[in-house]
Amino acid sequence: MLDTLFVYGSFSEGMVHYDRLRPHLVETHSAVVTGSVFRLPVGFPVFLDQGLQEVPGQLVRVSKPEALLPLLDEFHGVSAAAPEQGLFIRATIEARASDRSRPAWIYALLPGRLPKAAKPIEGGDWERSLAEDPALPMRLTERQRGYIRKLARCSGRDIVPIDMGLYRELMHLDLVVDKGRRLALTALGHDVSRFLE
Repeated sequence: MLDTLFVYGSFSEGMVHYDRLRPHLVETHSAVVTGSVFRLPVGFPVFLDQGLQEVPGQLVRVSKPEALLPLLDEFHGVSAAAPEQGLFIRATIEARASDRSRPAWIYALLPGRLPKAAKPIEGGDWERSLAEDPALPMRLTERQRGYIRKLARCSGRDIVPIDMGLYRELMHLDLVVDKGRRLALTALGHDVSRFLE
């Protein structure tokens, strides 16, 4: 089984989901792949396996890929039974690191699943794009993050108290919606909660 992954965005070193990979890492190298990247409304990039941009990332070799890949598949919404119905696909791609190419797994968004609000990252340099304009979860205060985490854990008609200042902040960011006597996360709010681990 292929034991190498090309990672980018939230799974890169220093980003929110890197710790999911850390216990499995054997080695890491800077690398590039060819394709295109878009910024989702939440602010993090997604890769499409089309286009001719050089997209930076990391080539990581992992131990026990047979245990790790199913977990990453589930996280990315990969459907093994019906790949076209998933959100992402896990595909092989040629990654270039240190003057040599080698095959690696990559999680690529299915083109039909790209939100209309996604914006292309010119030149493919998602790292520069995030440095210039951090993703929404990275811009939130700890208080805002804490409240979004609480709402994400709620089910049914749970009521999570909130003060009016925080309510206005989260409504302005389009992260919560008023459901009468309780607040709930918007679609964007749910997306943000996935990046608040």
